[in-house]
Amino acid sequence: MKLVKSLLLGSAAGFAAVAGAHAADLPSRKAAPVEYVRVCSAYGAGFFYIPGTETCLRIGGRVRAEYTVGTRYGETQDAYGTRSRGRLNVDARTATAYGTLRTFFRYELTVSSGFYSGTIGGNQGIIAPGTGRNTASATGSNLDLAFVQFGPITAGRAQSFFDFYANDFSFSTLRTADSRLNLLAYTATFGSGFSATISLEDRNTGTGGRENGVVSAVGSTLLGQDFPDVVASLRVDQGWGSAQLSGALTQRNISNTGILFNGSKDEMGFAIQGGVKLNLPMLAAGDTLFLQAAYADGALGYLGWGGQFGSGRQTSSVGGAQLLVGDFGVNALGNTDSATGWSFVAALRHFWTPQLRSELFGSYSELKLGYTLAAQAVPGVVSRPLDPKELIVGANLIWSPVSGLDIGVEVLYTRTELKQAVLQANNAGVRLPLAAGGRLVKSDDAIAGRFRIQRDF
Repeated sequence: MKLVKSLLLGSAAGFAAVAGAHAADLPSRKAAPVEYVRVCSAYGAGFFYIPGTETCLRIGGRVRAEYTVGTRYGETQDAYGTRSRGRLNVDARTATAYGTLRTFFRYELTVSSGFYSGTIGGNQGIIAPGTGRNTASATGSNLDLAFVQFGPITAGRAQSFFDFYANDFSFSTLRTADSRLNLLAYTATFGSGFSATISLEDRNTGTGGRENGVVSAVGSTLLGQDFPDVVASLRVDQGWGSAQLSGALTQRNISNTGILFNGSKDEMGFAIQGGVKLNLPMLAAGDTLFLQAAYADGALGYLGWGGQFGSGRQTSSVGGAQLLVGDFGVNALGNTDSATGWSFVAALRHFWTPQLRSELFGSYSELKLGYTLAAQAVPGVVSRPLDPKELIVGANLIWSPVSGLDIGVEVLYTRTELKQAVLQANNAGVRLPLAAGGRLVKSDDAIAGRFRIQRDF
């Protein structure tokens, strides 16, 4: 009996050993490690590490709904307009031995109609009525920013280094330098918040303050440029605020045919600007005041002036031709004169409560064009340079019930004065002579209002 029992126990032990050996030979199926998303606190809120890399990424954007009403210039123009805009921001940063490597782009899609299509930024200056009503909405896509920063180098589409107050406040625009364009820049930092930048900038790719052409009585045109605009700036950022001094140099190659001068001629234009931004915590947390002044000679785009007073949509109309703005003018003799101008900008942001704020802003500018236009001629009146003067002032009230949401209203007033009266165009876009019932206009006032709902995330 003991022998049988021993044989049974031995057999069981043998089977168990064999089964264990086979189990040990089976492949192991361990779970793969999980790469979790980690918060990146090195560059502020909203950044996270891209899994498997040391690159921090932030994705944000904006949705804006806006509605406006204002003064119109003729029965065929709309007195209101609507706008919807979507924005996407992507910001990627990586710490390297040479400093932060940053890539950023901002893309926008906009649908607007009516009043927005007939004005610059919703502003109303002195424009000749007569263009047809914009019955269809316009959809625009815009690569607003797309640049790489590697240590002191900035390359791509970025805010011009000439700009300081770039319409930071308000719904509408002032006469100020505010342009995103293609550039290549080097920035040196000196400590204590001081920095200096030298930048090569292509104004032909700018979103605002573009280069203006040549206005001529003899059919002159602009030829190609030899180099992009050269911009330099010196800046300081400290606890009290910021200040900047900037300058720009631009080239024009003008081809013309005149009585005394024929051929091409190189002209240089320049602009200088100084601004200060003051933090005013003694009034309320977040309060800020901007003050800025600029002067330009042959480079009016650096003041925020485009190719015409008021609406760019008027450029092709008969009435609009009398209001063209050029950086240079050429007379019948072939002599070239540069247009000059200056501007002053002030803007204040005040928080009544942490959720309720107001912005007061304004700009004043004067131009000396140095030339007359054939289209501005009035029978029996000797033409003089129009030399416009423009005042823009506005104010708004914005409520932010939750973080990232703005609900606000704004009112804007514009006045433009000319040195000499011009013929006003009628609703058909025709400038009738005085004998046929035409009217002269030398100054103009306009008002516009906006309502905005905006969500930033």
